[in-house]
Amino acid sequence: MNQKLKLLEQEAKDAIRGVSTIAKLREVNSLYLGSKSPLREIMKTIKDLTNEEKKEVGMEINRFKAMITEEVEIKEKQIQEDLIQRRLETEEIDVTLSGTSFPKGSIHPLTAITEEIEDIFIGMGYKIAEGPEIELDTYNFEMLNLPQGHPAREMHDSFYINPNVLLRTHTSPVQVRTMLEEKGKFLKIICPGRVYRRDNDDATHSHQFMQIEGLVIGTVVSMSDLKGTLSELAKKMFGENREIRFRPSFFPFTEPSVEVDVTCFKCNGKGCSLCKNTGWIEILGAGMVHPNVLKMAGYDPDIYQGFAFGMGIERVAMLRYEIDDIRVFYTNDVRFLKQF
Repeated sequence: MNQKLKLLEQEAKDAIRGVSTIAKLREVNSLYLGSKSPLREIMKTIKDLTNEEKKEVGMEINRFKAMITEEVEIKEKQIQEDLIQRRLETEEIDVTLSGTSFPKGSIHPLTAITEEIEDIFIGMGYKIAEGPEIELDTYNFEMLNLPQGHPAREMHDSFYINPNVLLRTHTSPVQVRTMLEEKGKFLKIICPGRVYRRDNDDATHSHQFMQIEGLVIGTVVSMSDLKGTLSELAKKMFGENREIRFRPSFFPFTEPSVEVDVTCFKCNGKGCSLCKNTGWIEILGAGMVHPNVLKMAGYDPDIYQGFAFGMGIERVAMLRYEIDDIRVFYTNDVRFLKQF
């Protein structure tokens, strides 16, 4: 029995040393340790031996298995090292060749404008507030002084999921939620995000677009604070020589309400095709927070005042980059996006 194991051991060693690939090595390993190996046949005869012989043969079988395993590991390491050495000898790198070019992406223009506006307001001490895009009618309309049947609701042809839930038509619900959470504290926030209205898609309208709205609430807040804030925004966004003007307007959630224009940054107010020869470009709507909105959110309008404003990100981007079709922001045309 021991003689058979010694012969098998020598045979296995010679077979292992003779292979040159990992695949062949695995075949040899299976040949001498697998379920159909000569070793298995030897193990079947152990039952016919005496107890003393069984002990001796068992030790030899274990030694044989350990030896084969060790020899295979040594050979595998050697084959891998030889393979690496051959690759080092045969494969050369020409360091003078040009490297592989990996295309580099860029920030989408709407994201870039959003981040720029956020940075401006963060620099003025504002915080960023966010909220859900699927909103309750209560927050989207009623707590913004737009109860059921209010004629101003016709301004928002909305996507309703059910009578009480819709895709938000502006980011103003974020302001309402923040006021309710803060419960009478001073606020200074901006609310960026996507909004949805059932507009016909054309060069200046989209059923989905982006807004940034702002809200300031305190005990001493005035229209002059609003004008100073928006003047700073206009200078940072469109140039230090920009001026703004207020025009009376109407929004249900502010009183008084204004439309805000900035002097044309292309012609410096002289009149051109961009500003339609008026010298001014409309950029956003704003106003003092309506007392009803303050009251519904838990603020005493006899103590607290505030101002709010809102602008379309696409509107600002179209003015900044002189883009004449809002739809190009959403068609994912690489030729367009590469310009930014």
